[in-house]
Amino acid sequence: MQIAKKEKALPKLNTSKKNGFQLGKDFRTQLELKLLLWPAVLLVFIFDFTPMFGLIMAFKDYDATMGIKGIFTSEWNNFKNFLVMFDNFQFWPMIRNTLGINLIGQLVGIPVTLGFALLLNEIMNRKFKSFIQTVTYMPHFLSWVIYGGLFITLLNPTEGIVNYILTETNLVDDPVQFLGDPKYFWGVAIATSLLKDIGWGAILYLAAMAGVDNTLYEAAAIDGAGRFRRIIHITIPSILPTLMILIIFAVSGMLNNNFTQIYVLQNTLNLPASEVIDTYVYRTGLLNFQFAEATAIGLMKAVLALILLFGANTLSKKLTNTGLF
Repeated sequence: MQIAKKEKALPKLNTSKKNGFQLGKDFRTQLELKLLLWPAVLLVFIFDFTPMFGLIMAFKDYDATMGIKGIFTSEWNNFKNFLVMFDNFQFWPMIRNTLGINLIGQLVGIPVTLGFALLLNEIMNRKFKSFIQTVTYMPHFLSWVIYGGLFITLLNPTEGIVNYILTETNLVDDPVQFLGDPKYFWGVAIATSLLKDIGWGAILYLAAMAGVDNTLYEAAAIDGAGRFRRIIHITIPSILPTLMILIIFAVSGMLNNNFTQIYVLQNTLNLPASEVIDTYVYRTGLLNFQFAEATAIGLMKAVLALILLFGANTLSKKLTNTGLF
């Protein structure tokens, strides 16, 4: 009869102490990096997450005289602030201006910026290419107070150089009120934004083009493909993921105008065409002290932006298999 030998069970390794020791070691070795990170985390928490408690004002009958305590003690009024917003006669013109400036601006801005980047990518002279890049993206670093003030001076109907050229060349009989006539405001806003950011936007496309394999261009050139065909069949398909990400961001930001730009170029004469959601929230909340209504508008804009983000991302993944997440 064979006697079965009992195998001794191997002792289980206690990995908790090891993992804890490794975690403590990592914390000590990365202490400097964590100390540099925490101020940024603290600022994000203070200025991005803490104010979100104020969103409850959108559903309350809050008055500015109540102070901070009134945010929590004021009575609930459900969706009354949203109904007041929809009943306001300025609401639908404001939505029209917001969507119009953004939609036309993106339809013009994305192709123009992409085309500018493609042209820059084809320049062989590095010094000339660097010079053009520097000149075109320098305006991005100027504040809209300075940049917008410059265009206000240039477009001045009496002393501006633009009207001087137009009248001297007999293109117009009378000076054009570019910032005094509402019908010109959309064009001015779109053009000034494009001129300010075309160089900066091209950097993203150029960075994506730099990652394209040069052997693809060499093989296409051997097959007889010219520059235009190489751009169509190699460059654009290669940077399509980057292009789609930028389009997704553009769609999600369709309700978000550049407040500083609009505020600088806005005046009482062009107000019917320049009043957008951001400036309306500013006037309602900070000037008229109607914080509850302003919060309702801001919350509505954030929810719609989130819906647009998920919608654009889903559509992009179905059409191009490329998405933000």
